[in-house]
Amino acid sequence: MSEDPNRATAAALLPLVGGAGNVTSVAHCMTRLRLGIRDRSLVHDDALRALPAVMGVVEDDTYQIVLGPGTVARVTPELERLVEQARSHPEPAPEPAPATPTTPADATTPPGTTTTPGTTTASAITAEQLADRGAALKARQKARNATPGKLFLRRIANIFVPLIPALIGCGIIAGLSGLLTNLGRLPAAVPALTALASGFMSLIAVFVGHNTAKEFGGTPVLGGAVAAVIVFPGVTHITAFGQHLSPGQGGVLGALAAALLAVQVEKKCRAVVPAALDVLVTPTVTVLVTGLVTVFGLMYVAGEVSTALGTLATWLLAHGGAFAGFLLGGLFLPLVMLGLHQALIPIHATLIQQQGYTVLLPILAMAGAGQVGAALALYLRLPRNRSLRTTIKSALPAGLLGVGEPLIYGVSLPLGRPFLTACLGGACGGGFIGLFNQLGDTVGSTAIGPSGWALFPLVKGGQGLATTLVVYALGLAVGYVTGFLATYFFGLGKQQRAELNTGTGTDKDTDADAGAGPQSAPRPAAAPPVTLTPP
Repeated sequence: MSEDPNRATAAALLPLVGGAGNVTSVAHCMTRLRLGIRDRSLVHDDALRALPAVMGVVEDDTYQIVLGPGTVARVTPELERLVEQARSHPEPAPEPAPATPTTPADATTPPGTTTTPGTTTASAITAEQLADRGAALKARQKARNATPGKLFLRRIANIFVPLIPALIGCGIIAGLSGLLTNLGRLPAAVPALTALASGFMSLIAVFVGHNTAKEFGGTPVLGGAVAAVIVFPGVTHITAFGQHLSPGQGGVLGALAAALLAVQVEKKCRAVVPAALDVLVTPTVTVLVTGLVTVFGLMYVAGEVSTALGTLATWLLAHGGAFAGFLLGGLFLPLVMLGLHQALIPIHATLIQQQGYTVLLPILAMAGAGQVGAALALYLRLPRNRSLRTTIKSALPAGLLGVGEPLIYGVSLPLGRPFLTACLGGACGGGFIGLFNQLGDTVGSTAIGPSGWALFPLVKGGQGLATTLVVYALGLAVGYVTGFLATYFFGLGKQQRAELNTGTGTDKDTDADAGAGPQSAPRPAAAPPVTLTPP
Protein backbone atom coordinates (compact mmCIF):
# COMPACT_ATOMS: atom_id res chain seq x y z
CA MET A 1 0.00 0.00 0.00
CA SER A 2 1.43 3.39 -0.98
CA GLU A 3 2.15 6.00 1.66
CA ASP A 4 -0.39 8.73 2.33
CA PRO A 5 0.78 11.71 0.22
CA ASN A 6 -0.15 14.20 2.93
CA ARG A 7 1.92 12.34 5.50
CA ALA A 8 4.75 12.10 2.97
CA THR A 9 4.61 15.85 2.44
CA ALA A 10 4.68 16.47 6.20
CA ALA A 11 7.62 14.09 6.57
CA ALA A 12 9.49 15.94 3.83
CA LEU A 13 8.77 19.33 5.37
CA LEU A 14 9.80 18.59 8.94
CA PRO A 15 13.57 18.15 8.51
CA LEU A 16 13.72 21.17 6.20
CA VAL A 17 12.35 23.45 8.93
CA GLY A 18 14.95 22.24 11.42
CA GLY A 19 13.14 19.23 12.86
CA ALA A 20 10.53 18.95 15.59
CA GLY A 21 12.72 20.68 18.13
CA ASN A 22 12.79 23.81 16.00
CA VAL A 23 8.98 24.02 15.67
CA THR A 24 7.21 25.92 18.44
CA SER A 25 3.71 26.03 16.94
CA VAL A 26 1.76 24.55 14.03
CA ALA A 27 -1.36 26.13 12.54
CA HIS A 28 -2.84 26.83 9.14
CA CYS A 29 -5.11 29.26 7.33
CA MET A 30 -6.82 28.91 3.93
CA THR A 31 -3.68 28.16 1.93
CA ARG A 32 -0.67 28.34 4.23
CA LEU A 33 0.93 26.18 6.88
CA ARG A 34 2.01 28.60 9.63
CA LEU A 35 4.91 27.50 11.80
CA GLY A 36 6.50 29.05 14.83
CA ILE A 37 10.26 28.64 14.36
CA ARG A 38 12.80 28.67 17.18
CA ASP A 39 15.99 29.10 15.11
CA ARG A 40 15.48 30.63 11.68
CA SER A 41 18.97 29.63 10.50
CA LEU A 42 17.97 25.93 10.53
CA VAL A 43 15.29 26.45 7.87
CA HIS A 44 16.25 25.58 4.28
CA ASP A 45 14.17 27.89 2.10
CA ASP A 46 15.46 26.72 -1.29
CA ALA A 47 14.94 23.05 -0.49
CA LEU A 48 11.42 23.78 0.77
CA ARG A 49 10.53 25.65 -2.42
CA ALA A 50 11.83 22.72 -4.45
CA LEU A 51 9.31 20.29 -2.93
CA PRO A 52 6.52 19.46 -5.42
CA ALA A 53 3.71 20.22 -2.96
CA VAL A 54 5.09 23.64 -1.98
CA MET A 55 3.90 26.69 -3.94
CA GLY A 56 6.18 29.05 -2.06
CA VAL A 57 7.28 30.26 1.34
CA VAL A 58 6.64 33.38 3.38
CA GLU A 59 8.41 34.86 6.36
CA ASP A 60 6.15 37.07 8.44
CA ASP A 61 5.19 36.89 12.12
CA THR A 62 5.25 33.11 11.51
CA TYR A 63 7.06 31.04 8.90
CA GLN A 64 4.46 30.23 6.27
CA ILE A 65 4.59 27.46 3.66
CA VAL A 66 2.06 27.85 0.86
CA LEU A 67 0.46 24.48 0.10
CA GLY A 68 -2.85 25.60 -1.39
CA PRO A 69 -6.48 25.20 -0.29
CA GLY A 70 -7.48 21.72 0.80
CA THR A 71 -3.94 20.37 0.88
CA VAL A 72 -2.89 22.54 3.82
CA ALA A 73 -5.80 21.29 5.95
CA ARG A 74 -4.67 17.69 5.37
CA VAL A 75 -0.94 18.19 5.79
CA THR A 76 -1.19 20.23 9.01
CA PRO A 77 -2.51 17.42 11.28
CA GLU A 78 0.05 15.03 9.80
CA LEU A 79 2.84 17.46 10.63
CA GLU A 80 1.45 17.98 14.13
CA ARG A 81 1.43 14.21 14.63
CA LEU A 82 5.03 13.89 13.47
CA VAL A 83 6.13 16.73 15.73
CA GLU A 84 4.46 15.12 18.75
CA GLN A 85 5.96 11.73 17.94
CA ALA A 86 9.42 13.23 17.60
CA ARG A 87 9.09 15.01 20.93
CA SER A 88 7.87 11.85 22.64
CA HIS A 89 10.68 9.72 21.17
CA PRO A 90 13.56 12.10 20.52
CA GLU A 91 16.04 10.94 17.88
CA PRO A 92 19.02 12.61 16.24
CA ALA A 93 17.65 15.10 13.72
CA PRO A 94 18.28 14.10 10.10
CA GLU A 95 20.42 16.35 7.98
CA PRO A 96 18.24 18.65 5.87
CA ALA A 97 18.49 18.27 2.13
CA PRO A 98 20.95 20.72 0.65
CA ALA A 99 19.54 23.82 -0.98
CA THR A 100 19.03 23.62 -4.70
CA PRO A 101 22.16 25.01 -6.39
CA THR A 102 21.57 28.21 -8.25
CA THR A 103 24.23 27.70 -10.91
CA PRO A 104 24.50 24.54 -13.02
CA ALA A 105 27.78 22.71 -12.79
CA ASP A 106 28.31 22.86 -16.53
CA ALA A 107 27.53 26.57 -16.89
CA THR A 108 30.36 28.48 -18.50
CA THR A 109 31.08 32.14 -18.97
CA PRO A 110 30.36 33.24 -22.55
CA PRO A 111 33.22 34.74 -24.55
CA GLY A 112 33.64 38.43 -24.02
CA THR A 113 32.11 38.44 -20.55
CA THR A 114 34.04 40.22 -17.82
CA THR A 115 33.72 38.97 -14.28
CA THR A 116 34.60 41.10 -11.30
CA PRO A 117 33.65 40.82 -7.64
CA GLY A 118 30.06 41.89 -7.18
CA THR A 119 29.20 41.56 -10.88
CA THR A 120 27.39 38.84 -12.78
CA THR A 121 28.01 36.97 -16.00
CA ALA A 122 25.06 37.02 -18.40
CA SER A 123 22.60 39.59 -19.67
CA ALA A 124 19.41 37.60 -19.08
CA ILE A 125 17.23 38.60 -16.16
CA THR A 126 15.97 35.38 -14.59
CA ALA A 127 13.15 34.42 -12.28
CA GLU A 128 15.65 34.11 -9.43
CA GLN A 129 16.71 37.73 -9.84
CA LEU A 130 13.08 38.81 -9.94
CA ALA A 131 12.49 36.80 -6.78
CA ASP A 132 15.37 38.62 -5.12
CA ARG A 133 13.88 41.94 -6.16
CA GLY A 134 10.50 40.82 -4.83
CA ALA A 135 12.09 39.80 -1.52
CA ALA A 136 13.78 43.19 -1.23
CA LEU A 137 10.52 44.97 -1.99
CA LYS A 138 8.77 42.79 0.56
CA ALA A 139 11.37 43.56 3.23
CA ARG A 140 11.17 47.31 2.61
CA GLN A 141 7.39 47.29 2.62
CA LYS A 142 7.30 45.19 5.78
CA ALA A 143 9.50 47.74 7.52
CA ARG A 144 7.22 50.56 6.38
CA ASN A 145 4.16 48.63 7.54
CA ALA A 146 5.53 48.08 11.03
CA THR A 147 3.61 51.08 12.36
CA PRO A 148 1.32 50.81 15.38
CA GLY A 149 -1.78 51.34 13.24
CA LYS A 150 -0.89 48.72 10.64
CA LEU A 151 0.26 46.23 13.28
CA PHE A 152 -3.11 46.72 14.95
CA LEU A 153 -4.87 45.98 11.65
CA ARG A 154 -2.81 42.82 11.30
CA ARG A 155 -3.96 41.68 14.72
CA ILE A 156 -7.55 42.42 13.74
CA ALA A 157 -7.04 40.17 10.71
CA ASN A 158 -5.72 37.43 13.01
CA ILE A 159 -9.04 37.51 14.86
CA PHE A 160 -11.06 36.68 11.75
CA VAL A 161 -8.73 34.27 9.91
CA PRO A 162 -9.62 31.30 12.19
CA LEU A 163 -13.31 31.94 11.45
CA ILE A 164 -12.94 31.65 7.67
CA PRO A 165 -13.46 27.84 7.42
CA ALA A 166 -16.78 28.11 9.27
CA LEU A 167 -17.83 31.11 7.16
CA ILE A 168 -17.07 29.17 3.98
CA GLY A 169 -18.84 26.01 5.11
CA CYS A 170 -21.93 27.86 6.30
CA GLY A 171 -21.89 30.05 3.18
CA ILE A 172 -21.94 27.06 0.84
CA ILE A 173 -24.72 25.40 2.87
CA ALA A 174 -26.70 28.65 2.69
CA GLY A 175 -26.26 28.66 -1.08
CA LEU A 176 -27.41 25.04 -1.29
CA SER A 177 -30.46 25.85 0.82
CA GLY A 178 -31.34 28.77 -1.45
CA LEU A 179 -30.86 26.64 -4.56
CA LEU A 180 -33.19 23.92 -3.24
CA THR A 181 -35.75 26.56 -2.32
CA ASN A 182 -35.67 28.08 -5.80
CA LEU A 183 -35.94 24.68 -7.45
CA GLY A 184 -38.67 23.48 -5.10
CA ARG A 185 -36.70 20.34 -4.30
CA LEU A 186 -36.35 18.51 -0.95
CA PRO A 187 -38.53 20.97 1.01
CA ALA A 188 -38.14 18.92 4.18
CA ALA A 189 -34.35 19.41 4.12
CA VAL A 190 -34.40 23.18 3.61
CA PRO A 191 -35.20 24.16 7.24
CA ALA A 192 -32.39 21.95 8.52
CA LEU A 193 -29.91 23.41 6.02
CA THR A 194 -31.03 26.92 6.90
CA ALA A 195 -30.48 26.23 10.59
CA LEU A 196 -27.01 24.85 9.90
CA ALA A 197 -26.09 27.85 7.79
CA SER A 198 -27.53 30.44 10.16
CA GLY A 199 -26.49 29.01 13.52
CA PHE A 200 -22.87 30.09 13.28
CA MET A 201 -23.69 33.53 11.92
CA SER A 202 -26.15 34.13 14.77
CA LEU A 203 -23.33 33.51 17.26
CA ILE A 204 -20.38 34.92 15.33
CA ALA A 205 -20.10 37.77 17.86
CA VAL A 206 -19.18 35.24 20.56
CA PHE A 207 -16.38 33.77 18.44
CA VAL A 208 -15.09 37.24 17.59
CA GLY A 209 -15.02 38.16 21.27
CA HIS A 210 -13.20 34.93 22.14
CA ASN A 211 -10.55 35.42 19.44
CA THR A 212 -10.11 39.11 20.23
CA ALA A 213 -9.31 38.43 23.87
CA LYS A 214 -6.93 35.65 22.85
CA GLU A 215 -5.12 37.86 20.32
CA PHE A 216 -4.69 40.82 22.69
CA GLY A 217 -3.55 38.88 25.75
CA GLY A 218 -6.76 38.42 27.73
CA THR A 219 -8.68 35.33 28.81
CA PRO A 220 -10.49 34.09 25.68
CA VAL A 221 -13.60 32.83 27.46
CA LEU A 222 -14.10 36.21 29.14
CA GLY A 223 -13.95 37.91 25.76
CA GLY A 224 -16.59 35.49 24.54
CA ALA A 225 -18.71 36.06 27.66
CA VAL A 226 -18.92 39.83 27.27
CA ALA A 227 -19.60 39.50 23.54
CA ALA A 228 -22.37 36.96 24.17
CA VAL A 229 -24.60 39.65 25.64
CA ILE A 230 -24.86 41.15 22.15
CA VAL A 231 -26.72 38.10 20.81
CA PHE A 232 -28.70 37.34 24.00
CA PRO A 233 -32.47 37.57 23.25
CA GLY A 234 -33.14 39.21 26.63
CA VAL A 235 -31.49 42.49 25.60
CA THR A 236 -34.86 43.47 24.12
CA HIS A 237 -35.86 44.47 27.66
CA ILE A 238 -32.97 46.93 27.94
CA THR A 239 -33.33 50.58 26.90
CA ALA A 240 -30.31 52.57 25.77
CA PHE A 241 -30.28 56.02 24.17
CA GLY A 242 -34.06 56.09 24.30
CA GLN A 243 -34.71 52.85 22.40
CA HIS A 244 -34.92 49.14 23.11
CA LEU A 245 -31.90 47.09 22.10
CA SER A 246 -32.25 44.19 19.69
CA PRO A 247 -30.32 40.89 19.68
CA GLY A 248 -27.25 41.14 17.46
CA GLN A 249 -27.20 44.95 17.50
CA GLY A 250 -23.64 46.09 16.94
CA GLY A 251 -22.66 42.74 15.44
CA VAL A 252 -19.01 41.88 15.05
CA LEU A 253 -17.90 45.49 15.56
CA GLY A 254 -19.62 45.60 18.93
CA ALA A 255 -18.12 42.24 19.89
CA LEU A 256 -14.69 43.44 18.87
CA ALA A 257 -14.98 46.61 20.94
CA ALA A 258 -16.42 44.77 23.94
CA ALA A 259 -13.65 42.17 23.98
CA LEU A 260 -10.94 44.82 23.60
CA LEU A 261 -12.38 46.64 26.60
CA ALA A 262 -12.61 43.36 28.55
CA VAL A 263 -8.90 42.72 27.99
CA GLN A 264 -8.00 46.13 29.42
CA VAL A 265 -10.30 45.72 32.43
CA GLU A 266 -8.93 42.23 33.11
CA LYS A 267 -5.32 43.44 33.01
CA LYS A 268 -6.08 46.33 35.36
CA CYS A 269 -7.77 43.96 37.79
CA ARG A 270 -4.90 41.50 37.81
CA ALA A 271 -2.51 44.33 38.57
CA VAL A 272 -4.32 45.33 41.79
CA VAL A 273 -6.30 42.30 43.01
CA PRO A 274 -4.48 39.99 45.48
CA ALA A 275 -3.58 36.59 44.03
CA ALA A 276 -5.77 34.80 46.57
CA LEU A 277 -8.86 36.66 45.33
CA ASP A 278 -7.97 36.87 41.65
CA VAL A 279 -9.95 33.83 40.54
CA LEU A 280 -13.13 35.30 42.05
CA VAL A 281 -12.77 39.05 41.64
CA THR A 282 -11.12 39.48 38.22
CA PRO A 283 -13.62 37.50 36.09
CA THR A 284 -16.56 39.06 37.95
CA VAL A 285 -15.37 42.64 37.58
CA THR A 286 -14.34 42.07 33.95
CA VAL A 287 -17.72 40.71 32.87
CA LEU A 288 -19.72 43.17 35.02
CA VAL A 289 -17.95 46.37 34.00
CA THR A 290 -17.49 45.47 30.35
CA GLY A 291 -20.98 44.01 30.07
CA LEU A 292 -22.63 47.17 31.41
CA VAL A 293 -20.60 49.39 29.09
CA THR A 294 -21.54 47.11 26.20
CA VAL A 295 -25.31 47.09 26.76
CA PHE A 296 -25.56 50.79 27.66
CA GLY A 297 -23.12 52.13 25.09
CA LEU A 298 -21.16 49.91 22.75
CA MET A 299 -24.12 48.02 21.29
CA TYR A 300 -25.87 51.22 20.28
CA VAL A 301 -22.76 52.94 18.90
CA ALA A 302 -21.50 49.86 17.05
CA GLY A 303 -25.00 49.26 15.70
CA GLU A 304 -25.10 52.75 14.23
CA VAL A 305 -21.66 52.29 12.67
CA SER A 306 -22.61 48.89 11.23
CA THR A 307 -25.81 50.28 9.75
CA ALA A 308 -23.91 53.19 8.24
CA LEU A 309 -21.37 50.83 6.64
CA GLY A 310 -24.08 48.70 5.07
CA THR A 311 -25.97 51.74 3.85
CA LEU A 312 -22.81 53.30 2.40
CA ALA A 313 -21.78 50.14 0.53
CA THR A 314 -25.29 49.72 -0.89
CA TRP A 315 -25.58 53.37 -1.92
CA LEU A 316 -22.08 53.50 -3.40
CA LEU A 317 -22.63 50.53 -5.70
CA ALA A 318 -26.22 51.50 -6.52
CA HIS A 319 -25.33 55.04 -7.63
CA GLY A 320 -21.72 54.84 -8.76
CA GLY A 321 -21.23 51.13 -9.24
CA ALA A 322 -18.98 51.13 -12.30
CA PHE A 323 -16.74 53.93 -11.02
CA ALA A 324 -16.64 52.55 -7.48
CA GLY A 325 -15.86 49.05 -8.78
CA PHE A 326 -13.12 50.46 -11.02
CA LEU A 327 -11.46 52.21 -8.08
CA LEU A 328 -11.82 49.28 -5.66
CA GLY A 329 -10.58 46.69 -8.16
CA GLY A 330 -7.68 48.86 -9.28
CA LEU A 331 -6.52 50.00 -5.86
CA PHE A 332 -6.79 46.71 -4.01
CA LEU A 333 -3.25 45.52 -4.80
CA PRO A 334 -1.71 48.85 -3.67
CA LEU A 335 -3.84 48.59 -0.51
CA VAL A 336 -2.32 45.16 0.07
CA MET A 337 1.15 46.63 -0.39
CA LEU A 338 0.38 49.29 2.22
CA GLY A 339 -1.13 46.75 4.63
CA LEU A 340 -4.46 48.61 4.63
CA HIS A 341 -6.53 45.79 3.13
CA GLN A 342 -6.89 44.22 6.57
CA ALA A 343 -9.20 47.06 7.60
CA LEU A 344 -11.75 45.61 5.16
CA ILE A 345 -12.11 42.28 6.99
CA PRO A 346 -14.49 43.53 9.74
CA ILE A 347 -16.44 45.38 7.04
CA HIS A 348 -16.86 42.15 5.05
CA ALA A 349 -18.00 40.33 8.18
CA THR A 350 -20.46 43.11 9.04
CA LEU A 351 -21.99 43.05 5.54
CA ILE A 352 -22.31 39.26 5.63
CA GLN A 353 -24.04 39.46 9.01
CA GLN A 354 -26.40 42.23 7.85
CA GLN A 355 -27.17 41.31 4.25
CA GLY A 356 -26.14 37.65 3.98
CA TYR A 357 -23.22 38.47 1.67
CA THR A 358 -20.50 41.06 1.07
CA VAL A 359 -20.71 42.97 -2.20
CA LEU A 360 -17.11 44.12 -1.89
CA LEU A 361 -15.28 40.80 -2.13
CA PRO A 362 -16.19 39.86 -5.73
CA ILE A 363 -15.03 43.31 -6.86
CA LEU A 364 -11.74 43.02 -4.98
CA ALA A 365 -11.26 39.51 -6.38
CA MET A 366 -10.85 41.08 -9.82
CA ALA A 367 -7.37 42.25 -8.78
CA GLY A 368 -6.27 38.62 -8.89
CA ALA A 369 -7.77 38.26 -12.37
CA GLY A 370 -5.66 41.17 -13.56
CA GLN A 371 -2.56 39.44 -12.16
CA VAL A 372 -3.36 36.22 -14.02
CA GLY A 373 -3.88 38.07 -17.29
CA ALA A 374 -0.62 39.97 -16.86
CA ALA A 375 1.29 36.76 -16.12
CA LEU A 376 -0.11 35.05 -19.23
CA ALA A 377 1.00 38.02 -21.33
CA LEU A 378 4.52 37.86 -19.93
CA TYR A 379 4.62 34.12 -20.56
CA LEU A 380 3.87 34.66 -24.25
CA ARG A 381 5.93 37.85 -24.57
CA LEU A 382 9.11 36.27 -23.21
CA PRO A 383 9.37 32.86 -24.93
CA ARG A 384 13.13 32.53 -24.34
CA ASN A 385 13.27 33.31 -20.62
CA ARG A 386 12.92 29.76 -19.37
CA SER A 387 13.21 30.40 -15.65
CA LEU A 388 10.63 33.19 -15.62
CA ARG A 389 8.22 31.11 -17.70
CA THR A 390 8.69 28.21 -15.28
CA THR A 391 7.83 30.49 -12.37
CA ILE A 392 4.71 31.77 -14.14
CA LYS A 393 3.61 28.27 -15.12
CA SER A 394 4.03 27.06 -11.53
CA ALA A 395 2.21 30.04 -10.01
CA LEU A 396 -0.73 30.28 -12.43
CA PRO A 397 -2.85 27.47 -10.89
CA ALA A 398 -2.64 29.16 -7.51
CA GLY A 399 -3.41 32.51 -9.14
CA LEU A 400 -6.55 31.12 -10.75
CA LEU A 401 -7.70 30.00 -7.29
CA GLY A 402 -7.09 33.48 -5.87
CA VAL A 403 -3.63 32.97 -4.32
CA GLY A 404 -1.87 35.87 -6.00
CA GLU A 405 1.32 36.32 -3.97
CA PRO A 406 3.57 34.14 -6.18
CA LEU A 407 2.66 36.24 -9.22
CA ILE A 408 2.83 39.56 -7.38
CA TYR A 409 6.20 39.21 -5.67
CA GLY A 410 7.74 36.67 -8.01
CA VAL A 411 6.79 38.28 -11.33
CA SER A 412 4.82 41.50 -11.74
CA LEU A 413 5.95 43.76 -8.88
CA PRO A 414 9.72 43.31 -9.41
CA LEU A 415 9.22 44.19 -13.10
CA GLY A 416 7.37 47.40 -12.23
CA ARG A 417 5.11 48.24 -15.16
CA PRO A 418 3.39 44.80 -15.31
CA PHE A 419 2.20 45.41 -11.76
CA LEU A 420 0.44 48.56 -12.97
CA THR A 421 -1.09 46.82 -15.98
CA ALA A 422 -2.29 44.03 -13.66
CA CYS A 423 -3.95 46.71 -11.52
CA LEU A 424 -5.62 48.04 -14.67
CA GLY A 425 -7.00 44.57 -15.37
CA GLY A 426 -8.36 44.41 -11.83
CA ALA A 427 -9.88 47.87 -12.22
CA CYS A 428 -11.72 46.94 -15.42
CA GLY A 429 -12.99 43.68 -13.92
CA GLY A 430 -14.11 45.53 -10.80
CA GLY A 431 -15.79 48.19 -12.91
CA PHE A 432 -17.70 45.49 -14.79
CA ILE A 433 -18.99 43.89 -11.57
CA GLY A 434 -19.79 47.34 -10.17
CA LEU A 435 -21.77 48.25 -13.27
CA PHE A 436 -24.02 45.23 -12.86
CA ASN A 437 -24.44 46.05 -9.17
CA GLN A 438 -25.59 49.49 -10.29
CA LEU A 439 -28.04 47.90 -12.74
CA GLY A 440 -29.53 45.72 -10.01
CA ASP A 441 -27.68 42.46 -10.66
CA THR A 442 -25.90 42.50 -7.30
CA VAL A 443 -22.96 40.10 -6.95
CA GLY A 444 -21.80 39.21 -3.47
CA SER A 445 -20.00 36.50 -1.51
CA THR A 446 -21.43 34.65 1.48
CA ALA A 447 -17.97 34.24 3.04
CA ILE A 448 -14.53 35.83 3.04
CA GLY A 449 -11.29 34.09 2.20
CA PRO A 450 -11.59 32.45 -1.24
CA SER A 451 -11.09 34.37 -4.46
CA GLY A 452 -10.78 33.66 -8.17
CA TRP A 453 -12.40 30.41 -9.26
CA ALA A 454 -12.65 29.28 -5.63
CA LEU A 455 -15.28 31.97 -5.04
CA PHE A 456 -17.87 30.44 -7.39
CA PRO A 457 -19.51 28.19 -4.74
CA LEU A 458 -19.98 31.22 -2.46
CA VAL A 459 -21.42 33.68 -4.97
CA LYS A 460 -24.83 35.11 -4.13
CA GLY A 461 -26.71 38.13 -5.42
CA GLY A 462 -29.92 40.02 -5.89
CA GLN A 463 -30.97 38.08 -9.00
CA GLY A 464 -31.10 34.38 -9.76
CA LEU A 465 -28.07 32.23 -9.05
CA ALA A 466 -27.40 31.59 -12.74
CA THR A 467 -27.36 35.32 -13.53
CA THR A 468 -25.07 36.06 -10.59
CA LEU A 469 -22.61 33.33 -11.58
CA VAL A 470 -22.52 34.56 -15.18
CA VAL A 471 -21.84 38.15 -14.13
CA TYR A 472 -19.00 37.05 -11.84
CA ALA A 473 -17.52 34.82 -14.55
CA LEU A 474 -17.67 37.64 -17.09
CA GLY A 475 -16.00 39.96 -14.58
CA LEU A 476 -13.12 37.50 -14.25
CA ALA A 477 -12.91 37.30 -18.05
CA VAL A 478 -12.73 41.09 -18.32
CA GLY A 479 -9.95 41.14 -15.71
CA TYR A 480 -8.01 38.40 -17.48
CA VAL A 481 -8.34 39.96 -20.95
CA THR A 482 -7.60 43.54 -19.88
CA GLY A 483 -4.61 42.50 -17.77
CA PHE A 484 -3.33 40.40 -20.67
CA LEU A 485 -3.72 43.05 -23.38
CA ALA A 486 -2.40 45.91 -21.26
CA THR A 487 0.66 43.89 -20.25
CA TYR A 488 1.30 42.40 -23.69
CA PHE A 489 1.34 45.79 -25.44
CA PHE A 490 2.41 48.19 -22.69
CA GLY A 491 3.83 46.11 -19.83
CA LEU A 492 7.45 46.01 -20.98
CA GLY A 493 9.64 48.64 -22.55
CA LYS A 494 11.76 47.75 -25.57
CA GLN A 495 15.02 47.59 -23.61
CA GLN A 496 13.46 45.69 -20.71
CA ARG A 497 11.95 43.17 -23.11
CA ALA A 498 15.35 42.66 -24.73
CA GLU A 499 16.98 42.07 -21.34
CA LEU A 500 14.29 39.66 -20.22
CA ASN A 501 13.86 37.76 -23.47
CA THR A 502 17.37 36.32 -23.54
CA GLY A 503 17.78 32.56 -23.18
CA THR A 504 18.59 31.40 -19.68
CA GLY A 505 19.08 27.71 -20.32
CA THR A 506 22.43 25.88 -20.49
CA ASP A 507 22.20 24.44 -23.99
CA LYS A 508 24.37 25.70 -26.82
CA ASP A 509 21.66 27.68 -28.57
CA THR A 510 20.80 29.77 -25.57
CA ASP A 511 24.47 30.21 -24.64
CA ALA A 512 25.18 31.55 -28.08
CA ASP A 513 22.29 33.98 -27.87
CA ALA A 514 23.17 35.29 -24.43
CA GLY A 515 24.80 38.69 -24.47
CA ALA A 516 27.71 39.77 -22.35
CA GLY A 517 28.26 42.79 -20.21
CA PRO A 518 30.04 43.92 -17.09
CA GLN A 519 26.83 43.98 -15.02
CA SER A 520 24.98 41.00 -16.41
CA ALA A 521 23.46 38.22 -14.32
CA PRO A 522 24.36 34.54 -13.85
CA ARG A 523 22.23 31.92 -15.52
CA PRO A 524 20.75 29.76 -12.76
CA ALA A 525 18.58 26.75 -13.23
CA ALA A 526 14.86 27.46 -13.41
CA ALA A 527 13.98 29.04 -10.11
CA PRO A 528 10.97 27.76 -8.17
CA PRO A 529 8.11 30.16 -7.60
CA VAL A 530 8.50 32.57 -4.73
CA THR A 531 5.57 33.73 -2.67
CA LEU A 532 5.84 36.57 -0.23
CA THR A 533 2.58 37.48 1.44
CA PRO A 534 1.83 41.20 1.62
CA PRO A 535 1.77 42.33 5.24
